[in-house]
Amino acid sequence: MGDPRVDGMNEDGTGLLTIGELARLTGVPVKTIRSWSDKDLLPPAARTPAGYRLYGPDAPARLEIVRSLRELGIGLAAVRSVLHRELPHGLNGMGGPPSLAETAAQWADALDAQIRTLRLQSAVLRSVAARGSAAEELPYMTEVARLSARERRRILTDFVEDALDGVDAPAYRSGLLAAAPDLPDDPTPEQIGAWIELAALVREPELRAALRRLAEYSARTARAAGEPDATGEPHVPGESHTTSGPRTAGEPDPAGQEQAAVRVAELMRIRGEAAVAAGIAPDSPAAEPVVAELVAAWLPTQTGTADPPTEDNPGARARLLEQLETAAEPVVERYWQLLCTVTGRPAPPRWGTAGAWTAAALRAHPGPYGLDRSAFDGTDPDRVLRAYEQVTRDVAALVAAVRPEDLALPTPCAGWSVRELLGHMVWENLMATSIAEDAPRSDHTADHLGDDHRAAFDASVRAALAAFTGSGMLRRTYGPYEAPGAMIVQQVVVELLAHGWDLARSIGAPTGLAPEAAEETLAAARRIYGAAPRTEGSSFAPERSAPPGASATDRLAAFLGRDPG
Repeated sequence: MGDPRVDGMNEDGTGLLTIGELARLTGVPVKTIRSWSDKDLLPPAARTPAGYRLYGPDAPARLEIVRSLRELGIGLAAVRSVLHRELPHGLNGMGGPPSLAETAAQWADALDAQIRTLRLQSAVLRSVAARGSAAEELPYMTEVARLSARERRRILTDFVEDALDGVDAPAYRSGLLAAAPDLPDDPTPEQIGAWIELAALVREPELRAALRRLAEYSARTARAAGEPDATGEPHVPGESHTTSGPRTAGEPDPAGQEQAAVRVAELMRIRGEAAVAAGIAPDSPAAEPVVAELVAAWLPTQTGTADPPTEDNPGARARLLEQLETAAEPVVERYWQLLCTVTGRPAPPRWGTAGAWTAAALRAHPGPYGLDRSAFDGTDPDRVLRAYEQVTRDVAALVAAVRPEDLALPTPCAGWSVRELLGHMVWENLMATSIAEDAPRSDHTADHLGDDHRAAFDASVRAALAAFTGSGMLRRTYGPYEAPGAMIVQQVVVELLAHGWDLARSIGAPTGLAPEAAEETLAAARRIYGAAPRTEGSSFAPERSAPPGASATDRLAAFLGRDPG
């Protein structure tokens, strides 16, 4: 049975099609059919007396094959070979033209090679766009992307050897060399882009200097122990070349201790990020239990190091702080992240936030916490409640005076706008309320202000007052150190009065807030925070001098590190 599209279409009964009829039937332009006929892809079956081409009943099917192969990108010569072999009148057998399957496989290989080239070109161009590269860099970047595996490894080997030249840290060096990556046979655009960035990064003096500092630390601690470098490497939370999380500064210890070090580094990351999310200041009493937990978990990982600490004491905390500060190299963190991307391993979690918090907490708590209960003395619940009411009254008046256009103004709290300052004050009320209700909050970073800052602050004050008086908080104790609830509320009073002063300065209002409560609030601040360290990452800057005749609120601001001048 013939093609129903062809049968009966010719009045002469020959079953032959003119080129125009074939074009209308298949949708292929006459010009294209003529070109393919000239190239022996669609030979005519006959010609008219005037020399016009006529095509047989099989022409539409043959034309569909040609069109499909061309749309797949297969060249004309290969299409011709396929047609000569596959069609009944074509050649067949050993040594003949390739079959359709063979041609498809060959062209698929060619397309794969072309795709890899296009991926490389795309990665180079995207890297140029992302880095803002100069035109002079383009040839180098293209050359780097095309390097062989051996050439890529040579770049990293030379980099490591040059960076660590003269440093007696063979285990550290071998660990870096072992981590030199190879791109897979079919890299993704992300992997190619990471390799281009990595090749540029290893040319940077900053990375070389950072890796050298880590190697020198490794060599120093190993030599101090009098043990070979290969087994005496200290564990420093940082990016590892064999794991997906923070790990060691050098060659791993045996498997058990190595795994323990990985777990401790991950614990530090989790606890540090959780503390930041909960708004726990590194120099606050609430940070001490976290520090104690981390030091206790870290101590067993130090058994193979020089003079290993065996208990939580100032020496142990100083050792851990030194390790954290040694590993705090953002450029090294980026180096390990790129290595992981190039090799297809999961990128390690960011260490910066947790590392900065933990280091600040160690500086603020250089030894195990010895509770000074004198800070708890002299806290009268009734006077604290009155002070809270007086301070929130005056601060609420300031909050009500804040116009929408004032929310973007800067404040004396570095990095905080008026809106962020108001959000923090609302949070202080909400957090104290949640403590009173025995359900401490952890949503410090959420938006507690909404669209109406006045309503949000007033609602938080009402909720706090209800909780303070309805829960018995002012006469209860809380936490592992049995801190009086009245002192927790007094801390909120200090916070609100100090930040009320910040707000007044920001919007140009008088700063002499709550004169009835300001003197005793200043005394409470000195009692509670007098021994608090004023170090990097601390809640308070060094104390300032207040001018003669300054109000108690101005003097409170000066005590907490503001400039009342």
